[in-house]
Amino acid sequence: MVKFGVSMFPTDYAIQPVELALAAEARGFESLWFPEHTHIPASRKTPFPGGTDLPKEYWHTHDPFVALGAAASVTKTLRLGTGVCLVIERDPIVLAKEVASLDMISGGRVELGIGAGWNVEEMENHGAIFKKRWKIVREKILAIREIWTKEVAEFHGEFVNFDPIWSFPKPIQPGGPPILLGSQSKRSFERIAEYCDGWMPIAFPHADFTAGVKALRDAEKAAGRSRLGISLFGSSSKEDDIRRLMDLGFDRLIFPLPAAPRETVLPLMDKYAGIVTRMH
Repeated sequence: MVKFGVSMFPTDYAIQPVELALAAEARGFESLWFPEHTHIPASRKTPFPGGTDLPKEYWHTHDPFVALGAAASVTKTLRLGTGVCLVIERDPIVLAKEVASLDMISGGRVELGIGAGWNVEEMENHGAIFKKRWKIVREKILAIREIWTKEVAEFHGEFVNFDPIWSFPKPIQPGGPPILLGSQSKRSFERIAEYCDGWMPIAFPHADFTAGVKALRDAEKAAGRSRLGISLFGSSSKEDDIRRLMDLGFDRLIFPLPAAPRETVLPLMDKYAGIVTRMH
């Protein structure tokens, strides 16, 4: 059965993470997803991929792991995801501990959505190299998996390099939380099959994911992987669209919520919850 979640930029001017998480769990949603931007360079040299002016929530959002930690403390069943974590901007040893800590505190409810990022100046402020971002992301994720799964972990790569270390806690989920790649480039599928556990594309008008789903299935087969999950970020709430996505093989649909006060967000959640009830 398909799962339904909600996502929002948890900003300083919107409904706060604790109330949002309680509302999501009370309405029967399976998961809650928060994005990440540590900051937005004021130069605004890199254009917004959405084709419009960059919405202000991009530089008003809470740290996702702080926000998800707050959500974890008041919920029992709600899965807690990053949509997406900008791995390129984070130290892999610190990120491994943050995610493992959240997984333990939440009782094993974490999903790690990841991406390589699009804002050149933002990642350069963190010392990351835009043209090598995918190589860096790959090494960081492989290193994180070593830390999650080995009592004594070490990693030696071009961009990530450390001798044997101890790092606890380990995640509750065996092998660590599921890692979902939020990318739609041609090489996404081989990357997912190599070092991720699922695909999380972003919905856009008139999108046809038929070719993408086939490419994922081909890549997982070539890599000898079992069936990898597919979550759709920013899903349509139209019931005909939902049925098509379910037929295509999507396991999870994530509805978007605006970064707005409770008076705007809660009625929209009620609307989505009603759709979920009818679809089930």
